[in-house]
Amino acid sequence: MTIFTPTTADETLSAVQWALAEEAPLEILGHGSKRGIGRPVQAEHTLDLSRLTGVTLYEPAELVLSAKAGTPLAEIEALLAENGQQLAFEPMDYGPLLGQTPGRGSIGGVLAANLAGPRRLKAGAARDHILGIHAVSGRGEAFKSGGRVVKNVTGYDLSKGLAGSWGTLAVATDVTFKVLPTAETETTLAVRGLYDEQAVAAMALAMGSSAEVSSAAHLPYPAIARVNGGRFGSDAATLLRVEGFAPSVAARLAMLTALLKNAGPLEEIAGEASKALWREVRDCVPFAGDDERPVWRVSMAPSDGHAMVMALRRQTAVDAFYDWQGGLAWLRMEGGDAEADLIRTLVRKHGGGHAALVRASAAERAATPVFQPQPPALAALSARLKEQFDPKRILNPSRMGG
Repeated sequence: MTIFTPTTADETLSAVQWALAEEAPLEILGHGSKRGIGRPVQAEHTLDLSRLTGVTLYEPAELVLSAKAGTPLAEIEALLAENGQQLAFEPMDYGPLLGQTPGRGSIGGVLAANLAGPRRLKAGAARDHILGIHAVSGRGEAFKSGGRVVKNVTGYDLSKGLAGSWGTLAVATDVTFKVLPTAETETTLAVRGLYDEQAVAAMALAMGSSAEVSSAAHLPYPAIARVNGGRFGSDAATLLRVEGFAPSVAARLAMLTALLKNAGPLEEIAGEASKALWREVRDCVPFAGDDERPVWRVSMAPSDGHAMVMALRRQTAVDAFYDWQGGLAWLRMEGGDAEADLIRTLVRKHGGGHAALVRASAAERAATPVFQPQPPALAALSARLKEQFDPKRILNPSRMGG
């Protein structure tokens, strides 16, 4: 077994060219924080990008940052915070959910997994903020796409195309993201004690108002008892985040309070407490830990997710909470079985969507279609992309199935 640890783009290119010449598949790693997602990779050799690090360009006034792919995301976020800026799509940290220490993810992994957080409805995901890449294809060819300025859209779609490809098309060596100012203040309004269906209606009302709610989530019991050290007790909490300048936040909170005064008891969570709460929602902390009870990430229309979860509860033991106004359901299967066929059947029955198994044992991941099976036309397109970028199948083989 060979482990390549390049420190430059040229060394990365050489490693891929060796693998191509030997027809020896490679497992592509940053810092391994998401290694447990997807089917186990069938590769004897490893391309470890953890030493390919460093911010190569940061111009706060131009709202742009470039970094080598192995640069820790935590390092980048600390640098941005010093300048009052952020990655507005607030990429999730999968480490806690997969039983690892937080803060191990890399900026290249952010693009490869197309990460997003609770602000997804307002700010989008990684693919909506990527400006440019340097990468190496499975053909052993270095290429670049996009640029280092916000207005440059040359090759922009190719940069987006690698988002969510999980290292199966190319190895990114340098990425450039758009960054944005951090909100001056934030406050979360929590509506307590709502059932799932009531919570979805309250979130829809809030998101449809002129209060400019940036995030909406619902944590029933027992998920609510597992955040912020249990300070919220056991009553369900429907969370609505408002961000911006302090006077504007105060005015919009007053609007929301009036709008939802009859929905249930209201509670305000301000400043750092609000930020900590949304980080835990973002990182799926209610289901974090060392156990291997399967965890699913199901995206559906916000009006359909709670009905699917209710139908699932009638047939098996499951714990759940919701983000994205109810459009993202996190499911932990309490019985220990992945129940893939059941979950995907119910998703189809309740309007359709995507269900991905994001935590399970290696044996379970090997036996289960981890990512949502693609319709025939999309599967054919994916196959053509793979043929163009990695015809010898040397990059992360089998990770996305097939």
